Amino acid sequence: MNNEAIIDTLNDLIETCHDGAYGFEQSAQYATASELKNLFRMRAGECRQAAAELAALVTAQGGTPDQGGTVSGALHRGWVSVRSAVTGNEDLAILDECEKGEDTAKARYRRALSEPLPDAIRAVVNRQNLGVLHNHDEIKALRNRYRAQVRA
Repeated sequence: MNNEAIIDTLNDLIETCHDGAYGFEQSAQYATASELKNLFRMRAGECRQAAAELAALVTAQGGTPDQGGTVSGALHRGWVSVRSAVTGNEDLAILDECEKGEDTAKARYRRALSEPLPDAIRAVVNRQNLGVLHNHDEIKALRNRYRAQVRA
């Protein structure tokens, strides 16, 4: 895999991390439950840290790290704010949207790991992927718990 392809793959993940940070920040702003506000703020910080780690790898490869997120991420964040404003169960709606965002992150990390990355870079991407999988499972479990509370 040449440096340009490595840089492109890492920049795609940086955009994913930026999308996650912005999405979790937006979610923290609109969530009503303090447990969710705290979780979303923590996750936003973790996404920023992951982006910074990937940016250092891009720089080490001689590239320029991406600074923003994706268009679809911006649309998703807009949907979080609109949906939370019009539903009666803001926290459940936000958790639904967070799970969708984590589904996207899982797919992007899976795609990156299918590339022939150098071992040191693969190790970082794999470690971050484990974090994405954990986040997804935690958000899904919370969503299921909130959904059960609504039905009760």
